[in-house]
Amino acid sequence: MSETDPLTLKFRCPKELEGLIPQPIPASMGLPDWIKAMPATAFSALNQSEEQTVKRCPPFIDAVTSGFLIPLVCDLKVEDGGITWDNELPPGGTIDFPRSPISFHDVAQVTGSPLFEADRFLLKFHNLWTIEAPEGWALLFTHPINRFDLPFTTVTGLVDSDRFHGSFVHFPAHWHDTSFRGVIPKGTPVAQCIPVKRQAWTMQTAVFTDDDIAEIHEVRDALKREQGVYRKRFRA
Repeated sequence: MSETDPLTLKFRCPKELEGLIPQPIPASMGLPDWIKAMPATAFSALNQSEEQTVKRCPPFIDAVTSGFLIPLVCDLKVEDGGITWDNELPPGGTIDFPRSPISFHDVAQVTGSPLFEADRFLLKFHNLWTIEAPEGWALLFTHPINRFDLPFTTVTGLVDSDRFHGSFVHFPAHWHDTSFRGVIPKGTPVAQCIPVKRQAWTMQTAVFTDDDIAEIHEVRDALKREQGVYRKRFRA
């Protein structure tokens, strides 16, 4: 395999669930409606000019569209301090699996952390897909990136999914919007998984050289002269 060949993540689910649960999708296909609807530019009262919004910011969009999204199994109805659902999955056959979309982590598991609240559980989203990464790759599971609209925050974890792919990875989450009332729709992304190559890194620090300074001035001047310099010259 050459460096230009695409790498593959293998998502598998129990046969009983085929066609009954939503499939993971490339994050590039899961842009939220608010990003699609927001303008590319907006008037800045501070600068008295039209300014580009984050919709035109490549690092923002590249982060949102990186990797794959894991979807919520079914609608969740949130009201009166409780969460309910109406979704009947068949029982497991040769492989057992959770039939509910969520469960919880006891708060004792986050004792001493900022997530600890004595009278609240941590939510756990059930993921019914095993995920196998290529040799040498791990998966960073995190909250769907820049999805500030969601009433929960998924806890981030790094899994060596090239080795550990014989079981489901579920996603603990902190429900931060206690005032939320309504339905979280089936298919809502509950986690984003981003492949990370497992390798050793070292760190180096240094002061700017004359060549570094010249490069910085050149890039800054270009950024002042025209829009889209990063996108045109530096974005991979």
